[in-house]
Amino acid sequence: MTQRLTAIIEKEDDGYVSLCPELDIASQGDTIEQARDNLKEALELFFETASPEEIKQRLHEDIFVTQVEVAVG
Repeated sequence: MTQRLTAIIEKEDDGYVSLCPELDIASQGDTIEQARDNLKEALELFFETASPEEIKQRLHEDIFVTQVEVAVG
């Protein structure tokens, strides 16, 4: 079984931080690809070790990623 989840990757200092907002799990890496792969590994470990109750409690299925325009200054 597979689950499609969101990965938000952001540059931070000399590397990248990756976040899965559906489960509030984060990781990092030196490159975008490494940050994504490390997040995937962290998510797989979570699903392997978490109880069904914990997965149900943490999983937010209705996540929407969009952009908004705001006036600055």
